[in-house]
Amino acid sequence: MEAVMDLKQILIDWVSMSILERKTLIAEQGDELLFNMLQEIGAVDAELRDQLIYRTFMEMLGEQLLSHEQMQYLYKEIVSEKYLFFQIGDEQIDTVLTRSFSALLLTGILTTDAELRFLPDEALTTYLEKSGHYLQKERDVRGFIDGKGWAHSIAHGADLAAATVRHPAFELRMAPPILQAIKACLWKNAVYIDDEEERLIIVIEEMMKKGVSEEVFVEWAEQVFDKLDHHLYSIGYDPSYFKARTCTLHFMKTLYFALKIKKSMPKLEGVVYMQIAKHFKLG
Repeated sequence: MEAVMDLKQILIDWVSMSILERKTLIAEQGDELLFNMLQEIGAVDAELRDQLIYRTFMEMLGEQLLSHEQMQYLYKEIVSEKYLFFQIGDEQIDTVLTRSFSALLLTGILTTDAELRFLPDEALTTYLEKSGHYLQKERDVRGFIDGKGWAHSIAHGADLAAATVRHPAFELRMAPPILQAIKACLWKNAVYIDDEEERLIIVIEEMMKKGVSEEVFVEWAEQVFDKLDHHLYSIGYDPSYFKARTCTLHFMKTLYFALKIKKSMPKLEGVVYMQIAKHFKLG
């Protein structure tokens, strides 16, 4: 507890430090500070986790206060089962905070690496080829947790996926696993209420900018609706069907209006509209 209080005070002091004072702190205590911040990245104390640790990490990255070696250390730690995949599959317990805020930190690391390119190619490629795994595997999809603040794992996972797609090392062959992960997010036995769909749509938009073909998106959209139909025919109107149906239609309606505004993929827009109309029995 004393170590946590010491960390909290250091980070409170950080807020009012000049850039020179921050550089001095990193030079003298940087490695220890990073280690201690990682240890508490999933703290149940929302102020420590969100307002202090996460914000400080982002400022360290944004102000380029860390060495390449320190950023490589953060990356290696955060993509491991100690952080991003810590007890993945758990539901309704505090481990989601570690995973979700690890996803946010990794988003910052990838965004910084897109500019500075400090991550080794092999380590980066290994991650990029499996970049949908977090969204695919996360089962705790709570948004705001009373007394503990935001977990928001699906939104944070979507932010991570979007940063992944934006990275210069991202290749078109890496898109399908992320698309499948987005489809999996519609079958988490929950209905989203904190704008998760909008964050997932950003991932789709980033893929469009990267040149993922309309044919790939059309096939994927058809698969999303086929899964609903298959579940209905094979299992019936169980609670998981209705939750998935609600999630799917909310997501696809959001996608439809995004496509209509951009007018870049008319075939995909038409397919999404026809499927929505079918499920609402319109037309």
